Amino acid sequence: MAFNNRGGNSRGGGFRSNNGPREMHKAICADCKQETEVPFKPSGDRPVYCRECFQNHRPKRY
Repeated sequence: MAFNNRGGNSRGGGFRSNNGPREMHKAICADCKQETEVPFKPSGDRPVYCRECFQNHRPKRY
């Protein structure tokens, strides 16, 4: 029998627990240059996009 090690979350991911709001970090969008907040600390070696610009950079799903 296989055990689900996701804490009851069957949607995938599973490595984040629900123990409060996510820490957000300020960043500047690489496309539109507007300030945005992201749920990770930007390291500076990869571009960061706001929600709207990120949608333009996602690969198309078929």
